[in-house]
Amino acid sequence: MIELKTPAEIERMHVAGRFVAEVLSEVGKLADVGVNLLELEHHARGMIERRGAESCYWDYSPSFGRGPFRNVICLAVNDAVLHGLPHDYVLRDGDVLTADLAVKIDGWAADSARTVIVGTAAEEDLRIIRATEEALEAAIEMARPGNRLGDISAAIWAVACDYGYPVNTEFGGHGIGRTMHEDLHVSNKGRAGRGMKLRPGLTLALEPWFARTTDQIIYDADGWTIRSADGSRTAHSEHTVAVTEGAPLVLTRRGDEGFVLG
Repeated sequence: MIELKTPAEIERMHVAGRFVAEVLSEVGKLADVGVNLLELEHHARGMIERRGAESCYWDYSPSFGRGPFRNVICLAVNDAVLHGLPHDYVLRDGDVLTADLAVKIDGWAADSARTVIVGTAAEEDLRIIRATEEALEAAIEMARPGNRLGDISAAIWAVACDYGYPVNTEFGGHGIGRTMHEDLHVSNKGRAGRGMKLRPGLTLALEPWFARTTDQIIYDADGWTIRSADGSRTAHSEHTVAVTEGAPLVLTRRGDEGFVLG
């Protein structure tokens, strides 16, 4: 069931969204050569505990994972892109790190992801990160009343095509509100003018993610971490967005938006 949120409820989601943005900004600053992924997990966990927020990931047991997930942030490196299980790995110069975080505050959720480069940036890594960021902004622009869900998917796909990146359709965006995953799957590939008509009060987590040379995925032995099937590097950008009477409202916008260096 699709639940349209009131302006007051969207503002409560915005409280959670601002905190998610704060944590991801901190993680991006801390991601440096020699830092262990478990250090980033523990830092995020401490911020969540001090804020009195609730991790949407802790004890999460979806059909596609080997649950329960016992971490508060997803951290994926290089060819890993989704549901990265934090583990004992020390970041190296040139690594591409994706951090994905969802929390609830006072019963309302927000979800966001960003990809950063640790140390020295390779141009091809900067390029794929830019592609996901541009695709996300294009998707957000389509999140207006009267447009259709397919307009969002088509906007993401168009950017991917412009950059020459293939698009996986198994995982994409989703509804969000009282829980991290609500009804509506938002594919990263679609046709404009198709699907449900967007209405004010609809809240979505939009999340384009691309691998450089494949649309196929594989799972790590941990049952969670998803990688590109051919080992090519990846990037993932996500925001929680509310459809309003006017312009889309991005609930997880960061103050350091657009910076891809860790």
